[in-house]
Amino acid sequence: MAKRTRAPRQSDIARLAGVTQSTVSLVLNGRAAEESIPQTTQDRVHAAVKELQYVPNVAATSLRGGRNGLIGVHTFEPVFPVASDDYYHPFLVGIEEQAVELKVDLVLFASTQGDDGTRRIYANGTNRLRLADGAVMLGMEQNEEELVRLASEQYPFVFIGRRDGASAQLPYVAPDYHQALASVLEPLAEAGHRRIAYLGETARRNPQEARYEGFRAHVARLGLGSGDPLFIAPDELNAEVFHGILREGSTALVIENHDSATILAAIAQAVGLDIPRDLSVVVLDTVPDVSPARIWSQIRIPRRALGRRAISVLMELLDGTIPNTYHELLPVEPPSTATITSPHTSRSAIPT
Repeated sequence: MAKRTRAPRQSDIARLAGVTQSTVSLVLNGRAAEESIPQTTQDRVHAAVKELQYVPNVAATSLRGGRNGLIGVHTFEPVFPVASDDYYHPFLVGIEEQAVELKVDLVLFASTQGDDGTRRIYANGTNRLRLADGAVMLGMEQNEEELVRLASEQYPFVFIGRRDGASAQLPYVAPDYHQALASVLEPLAEAGHRRIAYLGETARRNPQEARYEGFRAHVARLGLGSGDPLFIAPDELNAEVFHGILREGSTALVIENHDSATILAAIAQAVGLDIPRDLSVVVLDTVPDVSPARIWSQIRIPRRALGRRAISVLMELLDGTIPNTYHELLPVEPPSTATITSPHTSRSAIPT
């Protein structure tokens, strides 16, 4: 029988980094700055953690240190999403609802914002998040190195949104975009569409890439055709883009964001084309209620539910009932058929 390889310990980190075990403990517990441990020493410890793939026992750490019943919320966005029309506001509502249900208090970490408007977990070498038992993270402009460092210091947190790269194994809850794109492309295929175009954002982050990955996978599975994706900013859309989609033979279009959908609808109206008669459209985003009075076929991201689950997953992480690498995908509400119809057989309005 093969000998079981044991998990790396702090003593292994100390040996590899050439420091004492107490130094490793101080660095991993976020107390390096207060104990005046040089940055070069901290870097060696973090490098050893990464090389050994050390995964701390969050539950044991929590039991040693006790809990204060405070859960932190850290956003990487410049402003906390307190306005009702902010994209991230429903996440915050869900976080608050679940915190009330579980009888824990929330701490919004506002002082982490720097003079340049960015928010950092580590300011002046200290980790303000340690005021709370654990934290929920959200926002686009996250700092990958800080997240990896935070995990290496045994601080429990859950991210809202899929993670890739160095932080791919960190705990998160995210929308199931693979399932979502199946619910988008299957009704289009059933309506008779055989070639479907894709219009995406120019900024390619995890959510955008996850949407497009799902699109490609289900286009292949369903035997559909699709040209190269169009990654165009909303303010750069024009009639030629619309006509180009039609000329290449696409009878349906999947759009990543509601801004592009709204502009494209105005362009279609201006040139005498109609959505969905000349082009069926599905939006991979929730169009705000304040948008012009057009009902779109659109998926709905369960933002409120994601906020609630993030809190629950964090509490389970603190209790030690789930691993530190836990990932959970939540189902996305499928689109209606509002802007989906069968391909228009006579398209005389399309320029050649």
